[in-house]
Amino acid sequence: MLSSPKLRKHIILLPAFLLFGVFMFAQTPVINYPVDSASVEHAGVPKGEVIKLVFDNSKFFPGTWREYWIYVPAQYRPEKPACVYVNQDGVQWKAPTVFDNLIYNNEMPVTIGVFINPGRMLAGNAETSLDRFNRSFEYDGLGDSYVRFVLEEILPEVEKQKTSDGRAIHLSKNGNDRAIGGSSSGAVCAFTAAWERPEEFTRVFSAIGTYVGLRGADRYSTLIRKYESKPLRIFLQDGSNDNNHYGGDWWMANQSIERSLSFAGYEVKHIWGEDNHNGRHGTSIFPDAMRWLWKDWPKPIAKGNTKNQYLIDLLIPGENWELVSEGYTFTEGTAVNAKGEVFFQDIPNSKEYKVGVDKKLTTLPLDTKKGSGTSFGPDGKRYVVTGDTKQITGYDANEKATVVADNIAGNDLVVANNGNIYVTAPDGRDKPGKVYLIRPNGEKIIVDEGLKFPNGITLTPDQTQLYVAESASHWIWIYQIKPDGTLAYKQRYGWLHVPDTEDNAWPDGIKCDTAGRVFVASKIGIQILDQIGRVNAIIPLPDGQASNCTFGGVDFDTLYVSCGTKIYRRKLRTRGANPFAAPIKPKKPSL
Repeated sequence: MLSSPKLRKHIILLPAFLLFGVFMFAQTPVINYPVDSASVEHAGVPKGEVIKLVFDNSKFFPGTWREYWIYVPAQYRPEKPACVYVNQDGVQWKAPTVFDNLIYNNEMPVTIGVFINPGRMLAGNAETSLDRFNRSFEYDGLGDSYVRFVLEEILPEVEKQKTSDGRAIHLSKNGNDRAIGGSSSGAVCAFTAAWERPEEFTRVFSAIGTYVGLRGADRYSTLIRKYESKPLRIFLQDGSNDNNHYGGDWWMANQSIERSLSFAGYEVKHIWGEDNHNGRHGTSIFPDAMRWLWKDWPKPIAKGNTKNQYLIDLLIPGENWELVSEGYTFTEGTAVNAKGEVFFQDIPNSKEYKVGVDKKLTTLPLDTKKGSGTSFGPDGKRYVVTGDTKQITGYDANEKATVVADNIAGNDLVVANNGNIYVTAPDGRDKPGKVYLIRPNGEKIIVDEGLKFPNGITLTPDQTQLYVAESASHWIWIYQIKPDGTLAYKQRYGWLHVPDTEDNAWPDGIKCDTAGRVFVASKIGIQILDQIGRVNAIIPLPDGQASNCTFGGVDFDTLYVSCGTKIYRRKLRTRGANPFAAPIKPKKPSL
């Protein structure tokens, strides 16, 4: 347990030395930054306690050993859970002193600080072997591993501790009461944590952030612009003499991040300086950053108003995802009929359900095994493709089943207004699959081969072209439909974003609206492409990966999405293009 000023100073300086010394390639004149009064110890200000601990039992980063520190303010009382600030690379910014002063002056709430060092795999023999340093792996990569490590491992460990005077530690579970920060790779790590879990961390302090091409963080300047805005408040700091090397230009990258955040409607503040890759400027402005991040607390941080025209055109203010139903094993195969009723399947349980426009749920008979794809035809029948029985079955209004085609291990299908049925038939994730055409007379033709797990399938609104999702990649393929229904001019057309922790985007269900936009269910939610194959917008789901989607409701203006064990819906400013209906010519796209 460490609480003396001398030991506290040692804690602050050591991580900063380890962090910044590696990156200082060029020397610039030392800049004398002003010292904020909150960074100086003052007589009469109660001092918090700093507890030093070790954590070496991580399931997210197995084999790692790390030190971490807990700062508990003097004003903290166990009967009221405290706000939380999490910092990467240990104790920085003279944070305990700053927190003492800001809390005493009511410039920030009573906040417990958690200061975490990156992990190391300790060498068996320090004299002959080197530790494995996990800092870049944990900090620079995108994805939710690190934030889950904090939420599921470190913070629960913190709450097992007590102060020297016996106070139990209780942390607020409200994301509006939580901030996270860091410098360099620790800064981008903090941003990633909040980006992945905005319901857990809403306030971010980022100093000399590494938003460059080390492990994918260079993608943030683009992703921020495309995603539906999240309820985050971000403070950025950098200097014009920051690093510029093989990974990128830190100074330009931070400015790009600031412009992207402003474009996307985030509450963002920045302070730029002239220093290089060190913590001097960050330490100087840290008190003001904390004042700004915690201003108006406990008022919740709200989503901003994006300038992304695609999102503006589609999203309705105040409309969010609504849970329709849950408790299934795995939902798939969404489709809509002419009434706007939505159908989906619980594949492992071989059950099919209908969701009425009033959200009433009805269980339907499914006499084939494990249906996968569902689509309605111009005749009003519901067509279901099943991989197990290798059949396509049509169900009339009385649920009478008729086998339309067999010997097709299909996955998904779409029925055109002229009665042609197109079916995707994957043959394992890494083997070439097929696309079939089934004509109204029952004739079955292979119209394409070679895609890796062809999956979701739909028609353009004018029904002259066919989209197919190649799930084991990040591509949406497009084909021109010839007068006889066969396909021509195959292209890798739609380019999708891939999660950092995955090898593919796993595009699955795919639908178009009447404007020609393409809605793709993927691992990061619904990716929305324009007619020329570019992702313009991304709408994440509350539970991550989406498996299928369709437009339903009386006006076909509500997007229904199957997502793991749940079904969600959300009303949008658009209307789905139904393949069973007459073709519609969409407006010309912006080139």
